[in-house]
Amino acid sequence: MKIKEANYGPIQLLVILFENPDFHNRINLELNSVLDKGIIRLIDLFFLWKDTDGNVVFMAATDLDEKERINFGAFIGGLMGFGAGGKEGAAAGMKAGSMAAAQENYGITDNDVLEITEAIPENTAAVVFIIEHLWAKKSQSGN
Repeated sequence: MKIKEANYGPIQLLVILFENPDFHNRINLELNSVLDKGIIRLIDLFFLWKDTDGNVVFMAATDLDEKERINFGAFIGGLMGFGAGGKEGAAAGMKAGSMAAAQENYGITDNDVLEITEAIPENTAAVVFIIEHLWAKKSQSGN
């Protein structure tokens, strides 16, 4: 695999916990507002809600199509691999990242979801976002 120049903005992981999960779509409205304005791009999102009996509801979403997912996964995997093991690590990271992204997994594993689920109390929700800051990318390019 060959590393291509990528034009991504800063990437951020956010986790928000809600003690009262009855927020009537407020997150969806606010998220759509910043997405529509081109301020951020949603790389990955998952929402967990644990009811009073400990049952869990899970939902995931992304703004990336399949090709973008694989390219993004390879890019992030390559960066992480390079930091861990130089050029050889970058090649292994790109391969692992593209495979994970093809399965719509951006580094958030089933074990991570299980850990979050176990960590939140009953009748609580958690939202995990991975976003790209498009506003910063625009300001870097002079637009």
